[in-house]
Amino acid sequence: MKMSVDQAFRKAQSAAANGDTGEAERLLRGVLERFPGNRKAQAELEALLKPVLRNPPQDVMANLVALYSQGHWQQGADRADMLVQDFPHGEVLHNVAGALNSRLGRFERAVALYDIAVALAPDYFEAWNNRGNALRELGRLTDALASFDAALQLNPAYAEAHMNRGIALAGLKHHDEALASYGAAIRLTPGRAETYNNRGNTLQDLNRPDDALADFDRAVALNPAFADAFVNRGNTLKALNRLEEALASYDQALAIQPGSAEAWNNRGVTLKFLKRPDDARKSFEKALEIRPGYAMALAETLYMKAHLCDWSGIAQGETLSQLALAGQVVPPFYMLPIDDDPARQLVYARQWVHERYGAGRTARFGPRNAAAKIKIGYFSADFHNHATMCLMIRLLELHDKSRFEIHAFSYGPNSDDPMRRRVLACVDGFHEVATLSDPEIAALSREHGIDIAIDLKGFTETSRSGIFAHRPAPIAVNYLGFPSTMGTDFIDYIFTDPVIAPEAHQPFYAEKLAHLPHSYQVNDRDRAISDKVFSRAELGLPEDGFIFCSFNNNYKITPSEFDIWMRLLAKVDGSVLWLLQDNEWAAANLKREAAARGIDPARLVFAERAPNAEHLARQRCADLFLDTFKVNAHTTASDALWAGLPIVTKIGNSFVARVAASLLHAVGLPELVTETNEAYEALALELATNPAKLTALRGKLAENRLTAPLFDTERYARDFEALLEQIVAARQH
Repeated sequence: MKMSVDQAFRKAQSAAANGDTGEAERLLRGVLERFPGNRKAQAELEALLKPVLRNPPQDVMANLVALYSQGHWQQGADRADMLVQDFPHGEVLHNVAGALNSRLGRFERAVALYDIAVALAPDYFEAWNNRGNALRELGRLTDALASFDAALQLNPAYAEAHMNRGIALAGLKHHDEALASYGAAIRLTPGRAETYNNRGNTLQDLNRPDDALADFDRAVALNPAFADAFVNRGNTLKALNRLEEALASYDQALAIQPGSAEAWNNRGVTLKFLKRPDDARKSFEKALEIRPGYAMALAETLYMKAHLCDWSGIAQGETLSQLALAGQVVPPFYMLPIDDDPARQLVYARQWVHERYGAGRTARFGPRNAAAKIKIGYFSADFHNHATMCLMIRLLELHDKSRFEIHAFSYGPNSDDPMRRRVLACVDGFHEVATLSDPEIAALSREHGIDIAIDLKGFTETSRSGIFAHRPAPIAVNYLGFPSTMGTDFIDYIFTDPVIAPEAHQPFYAEKLAHLPHSYQVNDRDRAISDKVFSRAELGLPEDGFIFCSFNNNYKITPSEFDIWMRLLAKVDGSVLWLLQDNEWAAANLKREAAARGIDPARLVFAERAPNAEHLARQRCADLFLDTFKVNAHTTASDALWAGLPIVTKIGNSFVARVAASLLHAVGLPELVTETNEAYEALALELATNPAKLTALRGKLAENRLTAPLFDTERYARDFEALLEQIVAARQH
């Protein structure tokens, strides 16, 4: 039985409402076959088949795109929000709306709009690419990579997606795959400067600075107005130690884009390395003026001001701490003299590691042969005449070669000095790895079967912590170079001692505490002290009068201890304060600060740097070493004690603020460790005004320096090796 015309109309309308236009069309054509003159059926069929306007009219879309191109992103986004209400099925509209929201930094909203665009048009490869960019900005790199792959599956010749895929892969630390994607993009569009710039960044990450520089040169040749490429070019030249050229590259970037905070900041870093600290400070401050919440520039500014002893911005340290705790990444080393809070230092380190390296890489290590020698790998840039080697060279020489095999992995300068020759003579393997990438160095270490990899640099300058992110050995240790936690899952132990890090401090360390029985700091008891006998006069010191001294680097001095020092000078007639001269600005500022406290600036005497043996000898002219608080004397403290000069310290909370206390305990002088500013000042004043007590202390130090553990390198070597064996045994069980 055939349905009536009215039934056919009702079914056709229902089908159309449900989106089944094919069924609606079939029903209406059936009516027209039976009744060709039915005007209602003809009209409804025409309406059904009329094209639906999915996106706004062409002129409206052109206006929206113009708002994007002209930088009127908020206006464009507001307009797009209204349009999507009227055109909910407009895939192009949703893509443009997503781009406008991305420009405004509203990446979550952008992803939602791109999701609608690709749902409406699954073959819309441009929208898949844009979606990937927004996901990358949100830190969702794996999702971004999948979006770029979707775009390339639809259009394998889409160079933009190949380049963006490379950026995502580089962010995931898949550097070799990133290079392949950049290569594909360059083959498709060889004239695009951005691709060379991005590939240059990845090559720099792979420690291939010469190749990176070639790419940056190509980028700026293709686009002479490419400010970011000039900045990246400067970064690579700085890494190559071509500092004047790096400075020129940053200046070229700033000529194009004077408001680039990054260029001003990196320019400041270069000026710092060029020993132009005041110019560096000005450059950092310019970066901060442009971007007031720029934590890296604030960190550099405070670090530079500390080196200049310019305390005008000291309150900014709390601002920097707040920025860092809120998620802005700051080098942990810069936070040590700012914040004597070990819990907060752990947060700073963890954020730095997450940003730079992500989670630790895993590597498979089989069981070791318990009868074999333990293979130790020391990793450093300082296997030459450097403070670290001055401390530990004798330890390297004293290692028991019947139980240990010693390897040095050097990524520093290939120098030829007496210290380097001593290292070469005492290790079983010396590996020059400066030109290798972090993964390649880690792989080389694994090839040599290293059991314990020891990082001697941590997060100090010229460090290569990325080697440890790639697991060079089954056990990784943070030792000597960086006096704090590294906050990472790819370092297993930190070598310390019970004074610096008692067991109660374990929550402040990502590494497991591994205690040496006395002080963590190794020393060379054979270190020479010059036979030269200095007179006070030739050192610029008064013949009579008490000599307080502090040969710490000037950046460690803060108003807290300086106030005490000036009160001591006021109370001890004829006394002077003997300091190291780091730079002319620091000396001038410290003299100005002394005058502001009512002390004649002439009572501050500055010593130029000298060869270590002579520096040790001249310290015999001092009476008492005054330590700094937030960052104690470290090597400087052992220098003073080795020279026979007593130290008064105040023990703090974090690793760097407890080192001098550790050294004093290990040399048998715990009575010189105080716990408050008041006790520190009182003890220093008592020793300066009680010659008999000071003479007794100096006599005790003279006796202890050759018998106490601090300078007993042979005993230290055996303790150190016992600790190594202990942690190897712990892994085997």
